[in-house]
Amino acid sequence: MTIDLSSKDPNWWRQAVIYQVYPRSFGDADGDGLGDLNGITERLTHLSGLGVDALWLSPFYPSELADGGYDVADYRDVDPRLGTLDDFDAMVAEAHRLGLKVIVDLVPNHSSHRHVWFQEALAAGPGSAARDRYVFRDGRGAHGELPPTDWQSVFGGSAWRRVADGQWYLHLFTPEQPDFNWGNEEVRADFRTTLRFWSDRGVDGFRVDVAHALAKDLAEPLRDLGAPELSGEEALAEFAPGTHPFFDRDEVHEIYRDWRKVFDSYRPPRMAVAEAWVPSAARRALYARPEELGQAFNFAYLLAGWDAAELRGVIVDSLAGAREAGASATWVLSNHDVVRHTSRLMLPPGTDENAWLLSGGNAPAVDTAAGLRRARAATLLMLALPGSSYVYQGEELGLPEVADLPFEVLQDPVWEQTGRVRKGRDGCRVPLPWTRTGPSYGFGAGGAWLPQPESFAQYAVEAQDGTEGSTLELYRTALKLRRKLLEGETLTWSDGAPDGVLDFVRHDGWRCVANLSAAAVPLPAGEVLVSSGPLEDGLLGPDTTVWLG
Repeated sequence: MTIDLSSKDPNWWRQAVIYQVYPRSFGDADGDGLGDLNGITERLTHLSGLGVDALWLSPFYPSELADGGYDVADYRDVDPRLGTLDDFDAMVAEAHRLGLKVIVDLVPNHSSHRHVWFQEALAAGPGSAARDRYVFRDGRGAHGELPPTDWQSVFGGSAWRRVADGQWYLHLFTPEQPDFNWGNEEVRADFRTTLRFWSDRGVDGFRVDVAHALAKDLAEPLRDLGAPELSGEEALAEFAPGTHPFFDRDEVHEIYRDWRKVFDSYRPPRMAVAEAWVPSAARRALYARPEELGQAFNFAYLLAGWDAAELRGVIVDSLAGAREAGASATWVLSNHDVVRHTSRLMLPPGTDENAWLLSGGNAPAVDTAAGLRRARAATLLMLALPGSSYVYQGEELGLPEVADLPFEVLQDPVWEQTGRVRKGRDGCRVPLPWTRTGPSYGFGAGGAWLPQPESFAQYAVEAQDGTEGSTLELYRTALKLRRKLLEGETLTWSDGAPDGVLDFVRHDGWRCVANLSAAAVPLPAGEVLVSSGPLEDGLLGPDTTVWLG
């Protein structure tokens, strides 16, 4: 199935608002407690009414859910619990009818251990062509009983797992996620086929999972990190740029230059965005070059504290890096891997987020009203910046992190793989509330795969729809204005802003002022277009952002 979108703007993604859908938690059409593709299709009018430009689907492929769907057993099919390829086609067609683009998650670093290739590799034995598609090595020690290197899994423990014949395979994440060998041409060719498969079905772009990990130094002897207590990403700073054994190696860019030929064979070209956890804006910009993926997620912005000076520095560096790469900047506040920003932005600097989650969100306690006020201000600030904004499902409702999920319901493999030391990411993946009542607050006709707190009733779409001052209506207003106002990819900082205030001007003089301080400041002159909170007596209160005409 080939869909020609040649009449559309090929650069739509440069200034887009892209809404991340975590399929298992968005909408459940068949009432089995697990979100599905038809549940997404039924709710697409929510996204078009919100004013976003595209939806990004987290993995919906066949998977045993060893890592929330990021363990893919078949890259060119739909998990039967979520629907069929026909359901996918119907969803894409409805999205396009509503003017929404569709981006799918691609997971090229590793497959599921249930993938037919990995099963072939296990059966074929050492030295086989089937094993060369993955990273198999003999162990160290007198009898090969020790892992080949000291490399650690991102989720905890060794990154190597031994198989029955004595060899070990590499898994930078869970043991159920064996890493591909991207030095193998068969692997490269198969992913080119996958890119074309989804592009031919009308997909407009790809989000590339762990984009920085594909290229690995597999020359013998394999190198130890020398710091086994660190995962590779944490140890990046110990290596010269581009030389880490398996993260952010210079050779990875050859892969994406090859992919760009596939993307550019379509009209319009398919877009892509890299999930690349790298140590600097300069390294991130390499993935975002026009001859590679075109965009890369800006995690420095997500990780920045609620501090005006720190955020300004990140914004300046990010815009400069994007401009150098010929890309547009990206901004994100939350996603399926981090504590929701409504809660996170209220945690004191230096807080151990895992310890906070283990406490059920009680140490320290978070003022939810203050957290929502700060989150709304952060949203208006983000949406005023040049480039693309990525919004995680439920942000538009002001959902907080569900920090008090009981240990017995946790699904994230991080919990077990770390010996029940790290609670994991389930608290940001709890299914969305659509109605004030019902067994799953409108998520589906039955329950939900993760329990929803009673407080979700007040955040439900039904509770906020048409309600003046609600977070949902704030998003709708801001996104509608953004489409009218946002032009160009530059900003000019205003002189003389008070301490703790971010103040910049966009084209035609429209202005964003964000007060991140603890005291009210004078509100600059201008027509108030939208405000994240109440304005009184000519003052801009703490944790409040305003757009001025």
